[in-house]
Amino acid sequence: MPSRVTPTLNSSPSGNAPPRVLIVDDSAVARAVIARAVEQGGRFVVAGAVSSAGAALTFLRTNRVDGIVLDIQMPGVTGLAALPDLIAAGQGAKVLIASSSASDGAAATIEALALGAADTLVKPDVGDFAGRFSVALVDKLLRLLTVETPADLPAPGRPRAPTAAVGNGFDIVAIGASTGGIHALSVLLRELPVTFPMPILITQHLPESFMPYFAAQVAVLANRPCDVATDCIRIRPGRVIVAPGNAHMRVVSTGDATAIRLTTEPARSGCMPSVDPMFDSLAEVYGSRALGIVLSGMGRDGCDGAQSLIDRGAAVVVQDRASSVVWGMPGAIASAGIASAVMTPAEIGRLTAARRRPI
Repeated sequence: MPSRVTPTLNSSPSGNAPPRVLIVDDSAVARAVIARAVEQGGRFVVAGAVSSAGAALTFLRTNRVDGIVLDIQMPGVTGLAALPDLIAAGQGAKVLIASSSASDGAAATIEALALGAADTLVKPDVGDFAGRFSVALVDKLLRLLTVETPADLPAPGRPRAPTAAVGNGFDIVAIGASTGGIHALSVLLRELPVTFPMPILITQHLPESFMPYFAAQVAVLANRPCDVATDCIRIRPGRVIVAPGNAHMRVVSTGDATAIRLTTEPARSGCMPSVDPMFDSLAEVYGSRALGIVLSGMGRDGCDGAQSLIDRGAAVVVQDRASSVVWGMPGAIASAGIASAVMTPAEIGRLTAARRRPI
């Protein structure tokens, strides 16, 4: 069955026009089912549906879209191999991976997110496409393609906070992130030299089953050992610790050193793990000698903890709106007026590598 391509106006939506979505899947049945789910209710428009990565790249040369639903396992060039090119050709389009290979804990899922996919969704067998899959697909597209314009966030184009200058350094780095954060984290970590001596803590919103693959990916990106946190694990120079998916990380002093205690109490944000407990405890133990970083993510997790850090004289740097998949978490801190600086992930990485802090 030939690929379905809906005629387009060769432009991106403006005003109240619904977001435009490109479907890339080698299965004609999958394309048809996904298209029906996407178009139901009129919230989105299927701009095109093609059967290969090559056809998608050809389509994107003359058509603008807001979202791409991409399969991984396809003949010829796989979705993962084509992902960087599709992101570039999409000119800001959010890529949602919908694949049977995107199961919880799958290495392909973490790789896709690190390469720049905005989110992932497990594609069931053809006979199970209707119902929950369609609902989940639409829900994820709504979250990714609905522009965040709450009145309390700074308007687009607002000048970023002053960039960092040489000031007092820091003894530890703590990073919080959610949707879109893995790719931003990969960009940031690539800026750190092998000799970077500071310990790094990371709370990324991911299920528990993802954590072994996530830690392995972080170790490669950061070129240093990375552990999934266990209770009482010691914080050591030059190493990374990531929060498990079923507990918050809290920093505690052990007298001559510092360590992680895992807790499971409900967080203010409702997230598990949550950035706020990590930041709150970091402020108590390290005070002004901490650097907090918040990358792309939905909601406002980390905002209250960022205030705790600022109150103790620490610095908090957040990702800028333009490079974020979702500017909820960093935007909440920026709108509260407590961001020490608003920067791209690469800029944050270079700031961290130089062991500088905004002043």
